[in-house]
Amino acid sequence: MDKYTDLIHQTFDFPTEEFTVTNNELSFNGIPMMELVKQYGTPLRLTYLPKISSQIQKAKILFKESMEKLNYQGTYTYCYCTKSSHFSFVLEEALKNDIHIETSSSFDMPIIRALYEKGKVNKDVFVVCNGFKRELYRNHITSMINDGFKNVTPVLDHLGEIEHYEQFVEGECQLGIRLASDEEPKFQFYTSRLGINYNDVVGLYESKIKDNPKFKLKMLHYFINTGIKDTSYYWSELSRFVHKYCEMKKLCPDLDTIDIGGGFPIKTSIQFDYNYRYMIEEILRTIQRICREEGVAEPNIFTEFGIYTVGESGAHIYSILDTKLQNDKELWYMIDGSFITNLPDTWALNQRYILMALNHWDKPYQRLNIGGLTCDSQDYYNSEMHSFQVFLPKIQKEQQEPQYIGFFHTGAYQESLSGYGGIKHCLIPSPKHVIIDREADGSLKSWVFAEEQNVESMLQILGYKD
Repeated sequence: MDKYTDLIHQTFDFPTEEFTVTNNELSFNGIPMMELVKQYGTPLRLTYLPKISSQIQKAKILFKESMEKLNYQGTYTYCYCTKSSHFSFVLEEALKNDIHIETSSSFDMPIIRALYEKGKVNKDVFVVCNGFKRELYRNHITSMINDGFKNVTPVLDHLGEIEHYEQFVEGECQLGIRLASDEEPKFQFYTSRLGINYNDVVGLYESKIKDNPKFKLKMLHYFINTGIKDTSYYWSELSRFVHKYCEMKKLCPDLDTIDIGGGFPIKTSIQFDYNYRYMIEEILRTIQRICREEGVAEPNIFTEFGIYTVGESGAHIYSILDTKLQNDKELWYMIDGSFITNLPDTWALNQRYILMALNHWDKPYQRLNIGGLTCDSQDYYNSEMHSFQVFLPKIQKEQQEPQYIGFFHTGAYQESLSGYGGIKHCLIPSPKHVIIDREADGSLKSWVFAEEQNVESMLQILGYKD
């Protein structure tokens, strides 16, 4: 039987810049994974900070080069979408790269104040405030504007929102308007619940903004749930949005910026053929062409990349506790964790991640299902992005070293969706979380951000202990 290493090399162009194998053990971004397992154990959640910066720099360079190639006259601003991961180490790493911030919650705003107090941002930072805003969120926005954060920009999500800023903002305030895009035809509804209808934008500007010295409309915002993809749907919605920008620019001289949201994908398979440069150039060409046709100056461009920024920095590591053969053909590897509680997107959205063995690459492989620890029948993983099956090294009862596996590029949204600490299905604890960085000389350093959740924490949360 072929070995696991043969399977990977035959299936993929392997090794890659990110994944290599030495002595039948996997390295991820130059991190020897088995050394990490021996130091910290499993289950283990890790974040590799340098990947965050490299992702940001890649996008900024591609936009810069594409704008120069096309002689695009607007500027580019990279914002990080905080809801992808709110951890301090993520924001602080991202902010090393001269970026700005997009928010969606009232609690984002105290985070920005905390970053300001630590000297990580100044009052010139752009804060694009999205979402349907309750009173506390609006209060935080107006408080920051009144405190001199001049680039805090509430993006109006409904027609009545502007009344709060009219009442409570003390000086000038720059505004954005989110336009409600039409969803892809397969959606169960036609138009996004987020944003203001295209037909209402002119009326809102004319009645509430144009003659009010307090407000300057600076930005129109656009986003579609399916992300930035080379499809007729994406190009149609982008073109519609840019035409609306041109219409509004003719009415509003202050308007000079469009925010095209997030939506850059990340690698969910070792085989990944998304052409970032092509998509950026085509977006710029589309905006440039329509603006020239309409006789309007090219706008500045903001993006709000979240998953793209932080997703590829994360991994979840497990050991195989045991195997179970439930009938003649269904073999299960049972992990020391749970997909529902640790990687909820695998359960809720059928999200696939890069799955690889950490050790035993010289062993034969076999087809199997991976089971989590909860009692829920949906707590499993049985397919990969490139196939409808999962293959891992064959486990022998007498082998000395357990089988370890890793799910890679899990850095976005998983804690936000499953909860960090707290109570989870079947009281499966949050795994130990380790941060990895590099010293100035390139050597690795790591430290524990949070230990695995313990029973005392569970009992306190549930009210059994004071």
